[in-house]
Amino acid sequence: MKSRLENKYTTEVVPALFKEQQYKSVMQVPKITKIVINMGVGDATTDTKKLDMAVAEMELIAGQKPLITKAKKSLAVFKLREGMPIGAKVTLRGKRMYDFLDRLTNVALPRVRDFRGVSTTSFDGFGNYTLGIKEQIIFPEIDYDKVQKLRGMDITIVTTAKTNDEAFALLNKMGMPFQK
Repeated sequence: MKSRLENKYTTEVVPALFKEQQYKSVMQVPKITKIVINMGVGDATTDTKKLDMAVAEMELIAGQKPLITKAKKSLAVFKLREGMPIGAKVTLRGKRMYDFLDRLTNVALPRVRDFRGVSTTSFDGFGNYTLGIKEQIIFPEIDYDKVQKLRGMDITIVTTAKTNDEAFALLNKMGMPFQK
């Protein structure tokens, strides 16, 4: 069964972008391939239980178990040794990806205090969009009373678009609340 956003993509977004961008084939219409959620846990160098809490919260948000990321270099300034666990990341594809994007745009982002839309300048030049979130409590899955520390995360939406303009058109039609 297709998710609501995936259905919207095939029935509304593809025909609109095909006509708007004047593609020669429907296969040229850009699509979202994956969403990567990354959370850095700087406190993990002193206490690994903080990383476990962050992983549990990320699992609730994403709906799948995150991968623990490890330090690539040793940095004495941060008391960090190579191979120490310092964060977690999740790569979402398929139905989970569309469900997460739907929850992000319709439930989580409107819960941000003083929300006026997401930045239109966060594209990387290759059609990918990165969004930073300051608090994990904007997601309804997280119980506010059980949160020990507010943590931010990076959400990267990877598309097949060749340019920033194509990616902007795709995400705009998918319902991403960009600033006016």
